[in-house]
Amino acid sequence: MAIHRMDNVLIVVDDLDAVIAFFVELGMELEGRGPLDWPGAERVIGLQDVRQDVAMLRVPNGQGRVELAKFHRPKAVAPEPAHAPANTLGLRRVMFAVDDIDDVVARLRARGAELVGEIVQYENIYRLCYVRGPEDIVVGLAEELG
Repeated sequence: MAIHRMDNVLIVVDDLDAVIAFFVELGMELEGRGPLDWPGAERVIGLQDVRQDVAMLRVPNGQGRVELAKFHRPKAVAPEPAHAPANTLGLRRVMFAVDDIDDVVARLRARGAELVGEIVQYENIYRLCYVRGPEDIVVGLAEELG
């Protein structure tokens, strides 16, 4: 048995509008947004009495998605510490390949995002950085060189 693809990554958020705007500015496309009214969801995620809104964003070529969930009930649990460093256990970032890292960083900074460290070059292969967006979401950016 083989994996066919990675379908999506889920990020639980509080401000759905701000996070959608961040990912749209990054270059993703909003596929859909609304309440999750599927009774089976509670059985899948192991929570009871769930009320949530979800949004699905896709990479323009359709090869990857980010799902955002805003829980109204039960309330989301905040991680500790709020600005966890890169060596914290668990999922720390999602990496995106971009055409022009300087342009993407400038557009995201205009929306309040900040560089975690700095833009660096890895050999003659990539320019790389981490950007912290709304709700402490960290995305990695990679610009392939030459």
